[in-house]
Amino acid sequence: MSALAEKADSPLKKKPPSWSDIWLKNTKPLKHVVFTMPLQSLSPKDPKSQTLIPTFANIDRTLLLSDELLLQILSKLPHLQRNPNSLVCKRWLNLQGRLIRSLKILDWDFLESGRLFTRFPNLTHVDLLNGCLLSPRDSGILLTHRVVSMQMGSGFCSNRKFLEEDLLPVEVVDKGLQALANGCPNLRRLVVINASELGLLTVAEECLTLQELELHKCNDNVLRGIAACENLQIVKLVANVDGLYSSSVTDIGLTILAQGCKRLVRLELSGCEGSFDGIKAIGQCCLMLEELTICDHKMDDGWLAGLSYCENLKTLKLLSCKRIDRSPGRDEYLGFCPALERLHLQKCQLRSKKSVRALFSVCEAVREIVIQDCWGLDNDMFRFASVC
Repeated sequence: MSALAEKADSPLKKKPPSWSDIWLKNTKPLKHVVFTMPLQSLSPKDPKSQTLIPTFANIDRTLLLSDELLLQILSKLPHLQRNPNSLVCKRWLNLQGRLIRSLKILDWDFLESGRLFTRFPNLTHVDLLNGCLLSPRDSGILLTHRVVSMQMGSGFCSNRKFLEEDLLPVEVVDKGLQALANGCPNLRRLVVINASELGLLTVAEECLTLQELELHKCNDNVLRGIAACENLQIVKLVANVDGLYSSSVTDIGLTILAQGCKRLVRLELSGCEGSFDGIKAIGQCCLMLEELTICDHKMDDGWLAGLSYCENLKTLKLLSCKRIDRSPGRDEYLGFCPALERLHLQKCQLRSKKSVRALFSVCEAVREIVIQDCWGLDNDMFRFASVC
């Protein structure tokens, strides 16, 4: 029995180990395998096996272009794409600012702080009219006139002059003009209101290329500064606007303007006073004047005869005039404009047959007459046009 038992327990008769016994006894190698499998899956791949296309797609290819070349490309795009293009990056924002030539200033602090010239270094046309107004930006009331549009509050009365009480002081406007002259030496067009002689002199000295000027609320003294702008070709003077603001431009101012700006090609006088002497001075000094516009004038009787001294005048426009000339004088003293080609009458009172007859006599060389939205015309007045 003992011998049989020993043979039964001998190694030759042992039962072969099962897979469960091997799993439980040898745990270290299995742990190593289990932990190394996820580590190998998270390890970086061979760089040779990666493609170069995703990396190349993330590169900004415009960095390879110079600013000059990229400016030429952006300048060829439509104007409607300028705002979206400026949102691409800071570089494109700065480049788009260099493409802007004309700007209307709404915030005066933007001009005085110098940010205007950093953002838009190549400006040539600047409109300061709305920036000079102390109007609430969040108001829903909009006052629109032929020469200006502004927002205004609800606490206003009917007997106040809106712009005259809501304008920046003259000293502040002159300070802004000085900053503009130093930052934009290539300025060609300027629109400003409530400036003084000193402010305009600064612009005249620094901006030698200034060719067009629109001046609101001006007087004779202010026009001394305009006379220093020798290269001016287009001038618009708005002296008085009923209900908005008032100022006075007389023969003195017109003579100063004529003697200083002899290269004028286009001149517009709105709400200006004067007489025969002022118009005569313009005709004698501004030999290149081709277009004259007179709007809502306050001129004395007899001014119409001064037009005959504008020998090269080709276009005469009368806009919103309550009267033409109450006492134009005798026909032999009126003269005529020999080069006149076009006569435009718009929103004018033509009730005086005497003044209409004198107007057509001065414009007898005209080839085109346009009458639009005028009052007082009758059949007999059209007979006066036969002299043309």
